[in-house]
Amino acid sequence: MSATVPKVTAAVKTASRGSLRPTRRAPEIRKPLKRDERGLPIPHVKNLILRDTHQSRLQDHYYNTLQDDLMYMTYAHESAQRPPPRVVRLAYDPENPYTKNRHNPPVGGSQIGKKLPPPSTSQNVVQLERIQIHTMVKEAINSKSNLLGAIAAFRAISGENSQGGGVHTTEGVEIVRAVKTIGGWSRTGAALGVKVDMKGPKMYDFLSTLVEFVLPRLREFNGVQLPGSSSNMQTPAGVSGVVSFGLPPEAMGLFPQIEVNLDSYPKSYGMHIHFVTNAEGQGAQNRARALLSGFGVPFIRK
Repeated sequence: MSATVPKVTAAVKTASRGSLRPTRRAPEIRKPLKRDERGLPIPHVKNLILRDTHQSRLQDHYYNTLQDDLMYMTYAHESAQRPPPRVVRLAYDPENPYTKNRHNPPVGGSQIGKKLPPPSTSQNVVQLERIQIHTMVKEAINSKSNLLGAIAAFRAISGENSQGGGVHTTEGVEIVRAVKTIGGWSRTGAALGVKVDMKGPKMYDFLSTLVEFVLPRLREFNGVQLPGSSSNMQTPAGVSGVVSFGLPPEAMGLFPQIEVNLDSYPKSYGMHIHFVTNAEGQGAQNRARALLSGFGVPFIRK
């Protein structure tokens, strides 16, 4: 006995076809996209800017906890009005034609080490403005192609690209060039290394990676060394509000962005890290160190 196969009628075909979700073809681009000077296509969307959707964890920690603690720790009450600033008197008369082109220093020095800090208010609490990292590649003196490894590593570590996200103030990884010619070593304009400036969320992401993944696993690193207790802080470095220290080449391989694919990079590079804050005047270095200590950067005094 043979089984009879039911015939599929046109109504059943229509019903099954109608049960599917209706789709349509993608629109065809009639006009080709324009291209910029680098040959990349320019989309039809104008003024596309990517903005932050939320604050990073360290940025939220600063505005909710650390800012109030720093205000309490660094507050200096001034009961009387400040004296007027010192009148700057130059060593030579600037209108004298005989000394017009001579170096004219102020009498008594620049007095930059005795510059008073701004009045303590809730508007000028010390905060982190940007982080700069840079490295020097000696092999780049012979060939600029030796900078490709450092450029790729710095892009992975910082996450910065030139004008990334539509932000035109983002310069990305930049090439450091020689300022003057040194006989037998470098010439003016020669490529010597790379650097990158980080601001905003990328800055806090780099800082959190540094204090949570790199510094704890770095051997023979007890902390950023502080100057002695008897050192003079009334120097240009003491009133700058910039904290700097260096890391050996082994530290680059401890960044998760590099460690996940370490074989892709020809070698590891040491780096200098500069934390630029808005602190200025006397005690600026101590206020900047207190800020970084709140973020988890260790310090040690020998």
